[in-house]
Amino acid sequence: MSHTMGARQAQKQQSRRALLDAGLHLLADQNLASLGVREVTRAAGLSPAAFYRHFPDLAALGVALVEESLASLHVMIRSVLAGGDGAEEVIDRAVEVIEQHVRDHRPHVRFLARERHGGVRQVREAIDAELGRFAAEVGAALALQPASEGWSPEDLRMLAELYVDRMVSTAAAFLEALEAPNAGPASDSAGDPAAVRRIAAAAGFQLRLISLGRRHWHGS
Repeated sequence: MSHTMGARQAQKQQSRRALLDAGLHLLADQNLASLGVREVTRAAGLSPAAFYRHFPDLAALGVALVEESLASLHVMIRSVLAGGDGAEEVIDRAVEVIEQHVRDHRPHVRFLARERHGGVRQVREAIDAELGRFAAEVGAALALQPASEGWSPEDLRMLAELYVDRMVSTAAAFLEALEAPNAGPASDSAGDPAAVRRIAAAAGFQLRLISLGRRHWHGS
């Protein structure tokens, strides 16, 4: 009996994975609001009835993709911000990690960039909520650094949100450069190398500006 239940659970997880992969693939060229259940199930090789065994609607599938897409971004943001208080090498490393993250997770970054301001309210709210949790965690990490001595929780949260927002925006900019006309969405090529370099340089300046302001901030 336990073997049968385990097989069923594995099959259920496989079906759910197929739906998520199909949705992410289809969303490379369209918004979630324009997607249909039959389109997803056809791409996944499943019936529409199978879809509803996993998700009540497409918005729920979108929220699941948000959680999946931000899981790796979550780790990336914490790793680059918890390592220091704005030193040059930390900022340079942050930009490098963001660029590599986009190269490694292009479909997920593309989905987030498109749906962050898209037409499905539940997905927008899910993205905002997840980024808010990231900011809270980053703020807690920043509070442990000597440069944050004497900062109020409100000011630390503001600083964390600045970092997170700038890094997310940088990821979206890298994606656009990597998917320039000479590099298709599924391509592994370098896209527009000159644009990638410009984005990296601009991101470094922007993070340094935040770091400089942090050193001279006297509280709100």
